[in-house]
Amino acid sequence: MILQNRVAIVTGAGSGIGRAGASIMAGEGGHVVVADVDFINADETVREIVDAGGSAEALVLDVTDDKALEAGIAAIARRHGRIDILHNHAGAQVAGDLEQVAVDGFDKSWALNVRAHFMAARLVMPLMTAAGKGVILNTSSSSGVLYDREMIAYTTTKHAVIAMTRQMAGDYAKFGVRVNALCPGWVDTPFNEPFIAQMGGREAIESYIAEKVPLGRWANVSEIAEPILFLVSDRSSYMTGQILVVDGGETVV
Repeated sequence: MILQNRVAIVTGAGSGIGRAGASIMAGEGGHVVVADVDFINADETVREIVDAGGSAEALVLDVTDDKALEAGIAAIARRHGRIDILHNHAGAQVAGDLEQVAVDGFDKSWALNVRAHFMAARLVMPLMTAAGKGVILNTSSSSGVLYDREMIAYTTTKHAVIAMTRQMAGDYAKFGVRVNALCPGWVDTPFNEPFIAQMGGREAIESYIAEKVPLGRWANVSEIAEPILFLVSDRSSYMTGQILVVDGGETVV
């Protein structure tokens, strides 16, 4: 149990990669705070974890609401006396190129994909520096290291997450806090619906992935959960400021 007695907050943990990451952390002994804007999804993740013998609780909030986020993190800190891991995963995918993307969609992307990561990290950092240890994992994307077809809002924000991760890592390593970023590639979850629609449907996206990804297929969420566990645990104890790309080889070509 490599996360025994550790408290982890995972945002966007109500479904997809977030749920898979929360589940694998709980399976390794961590107490996982399942943060999600959707009560039903958060509760379902908690039930799955508890039914599997793990420990979890739901934290229902909109991570772009600063006051709600601050109150939620403060409540977790009071209840448990510690926050060892923060996985900033909540995000949004908004399609469109420079002229097509809605301006409010771009703003939503920035608020959720970047600013909310910044705020959550800002709120947990005093606890981690006081403890002399802690791990923050920010979810970027393969779109954070690549051009992504007609996805300017998403690509811009995911590049920004990488820059922010490196900056945090450099500033806080001296306090024993590690900060890394995960860049998933094509993972078969509903999160990709905007891009699938833009590409012209499921058949079109399957052809695109077969052509562009050397492994020729989507990842499933379990294949992303394992790298998450690596990055938030002591298995990566000498890693900080790093960007782990898990994309089936797409960035190779």
